[in-house]
Amino acid sequence: MAALALTLPASSQADGDPASDVLLTQTVFVPFDAGASPTQTAELQSLLSVATRHGYPARVALIASASDMGSVTELWRQPQTYAEFLGLELSQSSHGAVIVVMPNGVGAYRPGVAAAVARAALARARARAAHGDLAAVASAAVQSLAAADGHFVPPPRAQPATRHEAPRPTEVTSWLALGLGALLIMLAWTASLRARPVRLRRRHPSAPRSG
Repeated sequence: MAALALTLPASSQADGDPASDVLLTQTVFVPFDAGASPTQTAELQSLLSVATRHGYPARVALIASASDMGSVTELWRQPQTYAEFLGLELSQSSHGAVIVVMPNGVGAYRPGVAAAVARAALARARARAAHGDLAAVASAAVQSLAAADGHFVPPPRAQPATRHEAPRPTEVTSWLALGLGALLIMLAWTASLRARPVRLRRRHPSAPRSG
């Protein structure tokens, strides 16, 4: 690991790669070209929160292209080496696993976990995830590595519906039925008012006409 740090350019050791800057304060680095939707990003962040609560803190970097690596592009397509590099950079500010997902594989930095166990866990994660879906691979890697380290990380619970959620079809039908009933009542009441003077005239035929 020391040799790795010595061989990298000085600019890279001075936060020259975007992932190390972002992961200092956040748990996920998702560049615009990673193909992850806002929902996928939120789900991955939620999974990492669950993992932390279950004793397995981790940070994840999705790397879709060499341009996502800033000044350390020589580590492109080397997910394990880059994960170790990120892990060393972040070790002063955070503790836990650092997981890197690239199109060609997954790498992880986790002090105290045997390399062979980590490799087997990452291989299972890659097999479980959809091809080319970096966010899905990352989620599977978090759960697999946590399990290899003795921590079961369940998937996060589905978020409850918000007040601005579109009404369900059954709700729409109920509101339509209620509105239709109110309209029929109003029409019947109006017809009753119009018919009342006629009935009164029929009841008093001899009443003198005015004028």
